[in-house]
Amino acid sequence: MENYMETLAKRAKAASVKAARIGGTQRDRGLRAAAEELLLQKKHILEENEKDMKTAREKGIKQSLLDRLQLNEKRIEDMAEGLRQVSALESPVGEVLSMKNRPNGLRIGEKRVPIGVVGIIYESRPNVTADAFGLCFKTGNAVILRGGSDAIHSNQAIVSAIKAGLRKEKLLQDLILLVEDTSREVVQDMMKMHGLIDVLIPRGGASLIANVVENSTVPVIETGTGNCHIYVDESADRKMAADIIENAKTQRMGVCNACESLVIHAHALDMLPGIVERLKMHGVEVRGDERACLVSESIIPASEQDWGTEYLDAIISVKVVDSIDEAIAHINLYNTGHSEAIVTQDYNHALKFQDEIDAAAVYVNASTRFTDGFEFGFGAEIGISTQKLHARGPMGLKALTTTKYIIFGDGQIRS
Repeated sequence: MENYMETLAKRAKAASVKAARIGGTQRDRGLRAAAEELLLQKKHILEENEKDMKTAREKGIKQSLLDRLQLNEKRIEDMAEGLRQVSALESPVGEVLSMKNRPNGLRIGEKRVPIGVVGIIYESRPNVTADAFGLCFKTGNAVILRGGSDAIHSNQAIVSAIKAGLRKEKLLQDLILLVEDTSREVVQDMMKMHGLIDVLIPRGGASLIANVVENSTVPVIETGTGNCHIYVDESADRKMAADIIENAKTQRMGVCNACESLVIHAHALDMLPGIVERLKMHGVEVRGDERACLVSESIIPASEQDWGTEYLDAIISVKVVDSIDEAIAHINLYNTGHSEAIVTQDYNHALKFQDEIDAAAVYVNASTRFTDGFEFGFGAEIGISTQKLHARGPMGLKALTTTKYIIFGDGQIRS
């Protein structure tokens, strides 16, 4: 007898086959209709989100994670705008990447096609629900969404609005399916749907991602945690460095592209007290090594564990180094392959940092907070991949496609 997850996966598989018959114009109309419904049902979505927020507050969830869960009018408008932007983008599906003539007369080409059924396992980020649908729908994929139990009411309301938009355009509603059973057993079942789900994308904390990577029989695109660093070089512009650090750490603290670690050259330590004071204004606790602690009484001693921690909270670590080589070595040892930045006026140091840092996104003189599909012009993102196969960095439309070879002949047989 089929279990709940198998039934859902089979529905998605059937829908993904039918999705190939939906033209690009129809898909774009469906995306715009879904965006409109999100706005029309804004009041209901906010009411359902408040149910999740109330439960989360009662559980004592920390403020930075409450911020990830909370919706407001602006965030719903951003979700709708994301769908509209995705509808306006050119779809990569159907693109012929190459076409070569072989000596035997065969013409062999490579064509971009949908993956099929995409499964997303994510934590308390309701905006992922709309973003994932938009990108998967645009690329002809069906999507199965398993959000966190903390956001179940929000996700149900968002999916209901999206389905209403699809109904208006007479489009297949099974192209978006929400896993409404919030038990952990269902997650385990989802990870075993090899042959029905084509790829799983986990988005969330380290334990969630590790669980999916280690236990899934379905291929996984690993999205990573973000122990993101900013390295302040000895030549850094003082005001620029302070502005970037304040933004990267405090603009939103519970997101994966927030700065968790500050690495600073010993010759730039004169600016550290001022940076600490700016961070303190946002309630940020600063943990530093021995040399950092000598510079400011507000810095408390860091432990070895601090260098590798993604806090998602009002905490930052500070490491003092004597060279750019030491900075790069420290960052590559402790980073999670997400986003790293250097603040410098030295052109050669900027290029060296970008060449030698092992991460999906490497910045020169800019905040790590820009690692985001919306900011990169993708309309939205399915996640930020920290692996090196298939996709890396913010994953937009192309990351949700694969390729097939198309071969044209005129009767050739192999001897």
